[in-house]
Amino acid sequence: MLITFKSKAAAEILMYKEHARRILDLLGKDPDQGVITAPEMPHAIAVLEREIGESRAHFAAEELQRDVLAHHGNDHDDNEHEPAQIISFATRAYPLLEMLRAAQQEQQPVVWGV
Repeated sequence: MLITFKSKAAAEILMYKEHARRILDLLGKDPDQGVITAPEMPHAIAVLEREIGESRAHFAAEELQRDVLAHHGNDHDDNEHEPAQIISFATRAYPLLEMLRAAQQEQQPVVWGV
């Protein structure tokens, strides 16, 4: 199922509900329907920036491990098949963070499920 984030300050953002749930849980919001008001924007932006920063720090270690495994399979001699690339939390959350920044600048809410 998809969630559409809307704001008069930015273009709509579509996101799978399972991916949006992590972001909305961090913000204490219901994934089915909700609003982030202009007064809530600074806190929401700070929470997402902090979580993105933390996920990037951990992602570097995970990326190194994937590179090693890409060159050495379970039997340490298969370099023909690389594992599927994982999309990081930072990559998934960044569009919504940008929407929140634009909404804060224009003092507009961000809504979903309406």
